[in-house]
Amino acid sequence: MPDTKHMQFDVSQAKKPSILRRLGALLYDLVLLIAILMLANAIIVIPYEVVTGHPLYESFLPLTLMRLYLLAVIAGFYVYFWTHGGQTLGMRAWRIRVIGNDGGSIGAATAFKRFLWSIVSFVPAGLGLWLSLFNRDGLALHDRRSSTRVVMIPKTA
Repeated sequence: MPDTKHMQFDVSQAKKPSILRRLGALLYDLVLLIAILMLANAIIVIPYEVVTGHPLYESFLPLTLMRLYLLAVIAGFYVYFWTHGGQTLGMRAWRIRVIGNDGGSIGAATAFKRFLWSIVSFVPAGLGLWLSLFNRDGLALHDRRSSTRVVMIPKTA
């Protein structure tokens, strides 16, 4: 099996994944991410409620901090996987990978920028992703704004 982690892609020749493939990878990732968020939630909520005797979700400040913490967990998930091989587990299952516009791997700053633009891209009913249907290079809003792209990984025998 070829090592796709350090593979340099010829961007002009790389095959672009369909929007259905991208959504499939996202759904796979959501299953894993929900489990991670449940664990991350339990790590904070249980000790908080044992110590204070009050539910965390009744107070504005603890609730706001908890939401920011969970957002950081989600960011960490994506940034880690995108910078360590360019693929989340869902992307690996659907044979797609995030690369920079130069065809190489992306760094942490680029991955974080991609994550932030992904939020903007998905919030209004996923309109930023649907833009990939009309973009000649198949780029979604978050791809364009972060100078990244998603490419298909060749099948192995």
